[in-house]
Formats: sequence, C-alpha cells, structure tokens
Amino acid sequence: MNDSLIGLFAIIVTILVFFASRKLNQKFPHPFTLPVLTSTIILVIGLLIFNIPYETYFIGGKWIEAFLGPAVVALAYPLYQYRKILTEYTFPIIFGTLCGSILGVTSGLLLGKWIGLDHLLLLSLLPKSVTSPIAMDIASSIGGSPTLAAVLVMVAGIGGAVMGHTLFRLVRIDHHLAKGLGMGSASHAIGTARSMENDLREGAAGTVAMVLSAIFTSVITPILVALFL
Repeated sequence: MNDSLIGLFAIIVTILVFFASRKLNQKFPHPFTLPVLTSTIILVIGLLIFNIPYETYFIGGKWIEAFLGPAVVALAYPLYQYRKILTEYTFPIIFGTLCGSILGVTSGLLLGKWIGLDHLLLLSLLPKSVTSPIAMDIASSIGGSPTLAAVLVMVAGIGGAVMGHTLFRLVRIDHHLAKGLGMGSASHAIGTARSMENDLREGAAGTVAMVLSAIFTSVITPILVALFL
C-alpha cells in the first residue's frame, strides 16, 4: 500500500472516530467523554491492537496537522467580535495571563524537582502550557526534548479541557473572562477550543491568553532555568 492510500485511510479513520466520539459526548455529556479525549484514547488503543507504528499513522496524521494553523487562526473571529469588551479589560488580561504563565512554568519546575524527574524530562515539562510548536522550540533551546515537550503539551491541553470547567465550579469561578484566561494560559488551543464551545466570550479571552502566554513563557522559562537549574 503506497503512502497516499495509507494517508487517506488514516484521515478517514480519524474523522470517523472523532464524529463517533462527538455522538458519544452528545448522548452522555460528561468531561470524560469529550471528543478530544475519547478519540485520542480510541486511536491509541487501535494502533496498539493492530500493531501499527505511529510513523505509519502519521503519514495521514500530518495532513490533518497541517490544518492546525488555520484552525487556530479561526479562533480570532470571536476575538474580533468581542474586541471592545477585551479592550476594556486590557490590564487584567495582561496581568492575569502573566501570572498564569509564571505559575505554569514554576509549578512544573517545583513538581518535577519534588518527585525527582530526570533532568531531560524536567526541562521538557516546563513549556507544557503553550501550543506545541512554541513548546518544542522552548524545550530545544533550554536543553529539553522537543518530542517529549509535544507529548506533555497534549497532556496539559486534554487535562485542561477535561477538568477545567469542573475545577471552576468547585472554586466558584463563573466570570467568562476569568475562565477564558485560565483555559488559554494553561491549556493553549485545546483548552481555548473547549472554552469556545462553552461561551464565545470565554473563547475570545482564551485566544488572547493563549497568544500572550506563548510570549511570556518564551521569556520566563529560560530565566527560571538559568536561576534554578
């Protein structure tokens, strides 16, 4: 089977699994039935059962990944819709995202040192809360593994999408701006997409936070590494 057929098959299977996961979530709405989580689990189990190397699957997966950029850009539409509201909260947005970025990096640093993570894994963990391409660049610049960083970014994104709104309810955070900033600065595009499903204003705030946190984390991470590692 040539690469084109393998790629087409991978794309079709991925799309079918995702839509099946959406149906499951619609029938049984729960954080643990979110399509991004269930479809990932199903695909991983499928690759393991049929002994399909990830490299083979990624022949088609990379075509889907190519649409990630346009999908992230599409998040800017609600940003435009609610630009006046966001402008009114410029300082809280910048300050809140800065705090979230600092907390995201320092929490990874402290937790990693506390449980005794391997040095390479610790450095790869630090940029976990920003989108994959930026996290991979940051990890590479500080001596971490870009591949490990990408995996940890996925864990942070899915974890935030699954548990974020439940945590907001537990601590009684109900303002759309606060929730959006939290999701965007901790769980990047996956968390922002989840916020978008919940409330467009929340998604707009998440988009801003996602962009700002990428900038802040790129500056903060090397400084903390130089000071403490």
